Amino acid sequence: RNRLKYALNGNEVKRIVKQRLIKVDGKVRTDPTFPAGLMDVISIEKTSENFRILYDVKGRFTVHRISAEEAKYKLARVRRVQLGLRSVPYCATHDGRTLRYPDPLVKVYDTIKIDIATGKMTDFIKFDVGNLAMVTGGRNLGRIGVITSRERHPGSFDIVHLKDAVGHSFATRLTNV
Repeated sequence: RNRLKYALNGNEVKRIVKQRLIKVDGKVRTDPTFPAGLMDVISIEKTSENFRILYDVKGRFTVHRISAEEAKYKLARVRRVQLGLRSVPYCATHDGRTLRYPDPLVKVYDTIKIDIATGKMTDFIKFDVGNLAMVTGGRNLGRIGVITSRERHPGSFDIVHLKDAVGHSFATRLTNV
């Protein structure tokens, strides 16, 4: 209602979602207060529109229109990689997904590309110097830049330095990138 302007009030929102027209990450959601988070894909079949939830430069959620091809996947950040029951390796992502048997090269802080239809990992991007990154926490929330360096501070917070498209350099904690 507030972002897409398809409904004027909460009652209209309820009627739209109860018609099963709205999909979040490929699943029909009928709860008008369903919490859509970062990188979630919202699809409206009737109008054949797809949107991705991202941060704007002021750190607010914004709805970004995407193509149907781009709506088939989502990016997720790896929060942890561990061995589970019976020594099965798994990785947990920022959106609460658990993927069993990930690529052995996937480490914490990497980004993985998830196919929405199957829920499987199709590709991954290493967290390295020279890669593009989006800040997802702290004062620089929503800023996008190229990683220039990573300072390791054992026993404290690691610092990542980024440079945005305009050329401004900024630093934030590793957990915020």
